[in-house]
Amino acid sequence: MAAEFKIYTKTGDKGETSLIGGTRVPKYHERIEAYGTLDELNAFLGIIRDQAVDDHTHAILLEIQDRIFTAESLLAQDADKPGVRKLPQLHENDITLLETEIDTMNEHLAPLQNFILPGGHPMVSYCHIARTICRRAERITLRLATQAPVDELVIKYLNRLSDYLFVLARKLSSDVGAIETTWKARL
Repeated sequence: MAAEFKIYTKTGDKGETSLIGGTRVPKYHERIEAYGTLDELNAFLGIIRDQAVDDHTHAILLEIQDRIFTAESLLAQDADKPGVRKLPQLHENDITLLETEIDTMNEHLAPLQNFILPGGHPMVSYCHIARTICRRAERITLRLATQAPVDELVIKYLNRLSDYLFVLARKLSSDVGAIETTWKARL
């Protein structure tokens, strides 16, 4: 009989957690902030995937969620103890996939002339929430990179992913016939 896996460990009750490699750090440590924000992003990607999106978008979102878990594990690894465990890796083709998807979606969208206000349909709004969480994750990860080694592909992936989510919001808005409200600066 297999040992039962318990979700609680009680090891974090005093405000600390372990990085991959075993080093204990405060739960507000920059690495925890970085991968915790990616976890938040991944949850919103699940909400988007659960909407009435087409099969292709659904499959791409699943792949992105997998890559987010990869990025989380890379950020959770103790920089002082690399190689303790073999971790999944991001690759350039993960970024190329996002770029290809962006270009494909943009081919069917009207060119942007103005900033647009988030909204128009719940699934569009979820994309914009995910985009802003992704940008926050990117900022936190960039700050972490000033203090410790961070895989440059994680930063590049997050940058491209936020662009993908913006264009996905526009695509889904078009798919459901929602109105894109442009921002008109009050002078």
